[in-house]
Amino acid sequence: MKRIDCSGHTRKMLPELIDLEKQFKPSTLTRIVDPRLDQFNIELWMKRDDLLHPIISGNKWRKLKFILQDVLSGGFHTVVSMGGAYSNHLHALACIGQKLDIKTIGLVRGEAPAVWNPTLRDLERWGMQLRFVSRGAYRKLREYQRPDSLPGLTPGQYWLPEGGSVKLALAGVAEAIAEIDMPYDTICVPCGTGTTLAGIIGALPARATAIGFAALKNAGFLQQDVRRFLVMPELQQPRWHIEQRYHFGGFGKSDVRLQTFIDNFIRCTGIPLEPVYTGKMLYGIYDLIERGFFRPGQRIVVLHTGGLQGSREE
Repeated sequence: MKRIDCSGHTRKMLPELIDLEKQFKPSTLTRIVDPRLDQFNIELWMKRDDLLHPIISGNKWRKLKFILQDVLSGGFHTVVSMGGAYSNHLHALACIGQKLDIKTIGLVRGEAPAVWNPTLRDLERWGMQLRFVSRGAYRKLREYQRPDSLPGLTPGQYWLPEGGSVKLALAGVAEAIAEIDMPYDTICVPCGTGTTLAGIIGALPARATAIGFAALKNAGFLQQDVRRFLVMPELQQPRWHIEQRYHFGGFGKSDVRLQTFIDNFIRCTGIPLEPVYTGKMLYGIYDLIERGFFRPGQRIVVLHTGGLQGSREE
């Protein structure tokens, strides 16, 4: 089947993708008004990608957009991907699959729970076939990176690694950066696979830097994962780094400090956060500001990557 390369985003988008994107709302750029920032003379702005769509929000659409162009233009009818039981990636993929009449199969980490959470119920309702795999088998799935590399694929099936972590995803992320129409010193983003951070680094304006905030423990491997996307030597370092101190015990884990911070931030700004990604990132940014990491007068932009569905109550 015909495929496009990583430069395929320069081609005209397919009509069905254009029609879908017309349903999205603007991602606004909002200044965070918080008295705690005034004493440090720091400007904090948020790129509200969580507002794009009530379900396909944040970096999920950004990463999937040109991947779906590849799927549809190549004549594939099914996307097979992987994620956890609360996966924002699978959630967005299943919803888009229903809208575009693309079949989806989700390989879900761990045993099938006795009672399904809201995420799993949504996936099933949108027609995604769910196959639960052991944690060992799930780790092995990460070895397969090409769309045709997963063993057992049948004609017409397209393999998409965890979180949409392929080079085609970078072009969509770069569009978010192009929409920021003001100068800034640093842009910050939460990190799961590091794909969004890689897309940001490749689109950074001159003299700006990027910081990724790892949402998981022992995330040193993310540095190499990001580097494999960065083909130009000048992008390798030192214009970016990944903070690994704000994982709060591991992926999906939280504590009273984090939840208190999130509650105070929401009360102060009215902007929703969740404790898996954006909450940890904002906590880390505020902590770095208080530690004097950022020079007075700097302007920081944070990318709200959505994912609010994952924190819903059972």
